[in-house]
Amino acid sequence: MELTNNSTDRGLLDAQLELWHNTFAFMKSMALKSAVDLHIADAIHLHGGAATLPQILTKVDLHPSKIPSLHRLMRVLATTNVFSMQHPSPSADGSEPVYALTPVSRLLLGSQTPLTAMVLDPIIVSPFFELGTWFQHELPDPCIFKQTHGRPIWEMTKQDATFDALVNDGLASDSQFIMDVAIKQCAEVFQGISSLIDVGGGIGAAAQAISKAFPHVKCSVLDLEHIIAKAPADTGVQFITGDMFESIPPANAVL
Repeated sequence: MELTNNSTDRGLLDAQLELWHNTFAFMKSMALKSAVDLHIADAIHLHGGAATLPQILTKVDLHPSKIPSLHRLMRVLATTNVFSMQHPSPSADGSEPVYALTPVSRLLLGSQTPLTAMVLDPIIVSPFFELGTWFQHELPDPCIFKQTHGRPIWEMTKQDATFDALVNDGLASDSQFIMDVAIKQCAEVFQGISSLIDVGGGIGAAAQAISKAFPHVKCSVLDLEHIIAKAPADTGVQFITGDMFESIPPANAVL
């Protein structure tokens, strides 16, 4: 494209920059996945919430040849606010930057790690490479997950125990996190309710949290047989095997 004047040049360069931001946005997600896989947040936490790169290296499983690359990874994670980075003062010769936990990375110390690991798993991510092809198909069309893997996500959880655990752990961690906040901030929502059913509630993380906080509410979970089979016992929650597309048991509230 021919550049005609300074104003146009600047506009085109800004447009290219925005295009690159979108093109390389996946690197943010992959950097985050690496942080989860390497347990970097835990390593920093073990050093009191702030650590230099050499200190982080004492707590993560990393091949020595990859140390320079870890420095680059940490810069990306600091740029995206997963961690903060404090540069050494000019007078501190040879000092290392200090990486500290942020509100984002503190979530990676436990509550949100399973969900992040699930969403960034290759099985979940790979269908989106075929999104353009999916839009070209005539309706009715299978879901994008089925287009890539040949079966719906819930069918895969039946047949792949590792993937099933990944999904259950991810959804349960998110439910527990959200319900802890909802129960504290929106307790009035549960007033006047005597029964509640969580449709597709998995192993019952949300229902258990509600049942514990509001013992007067009879909580139930409806989900597929292979999921209910893994549900914990003695939680005060009733687990019902069924398909929400066929029928939903009656209750005052449906989650």
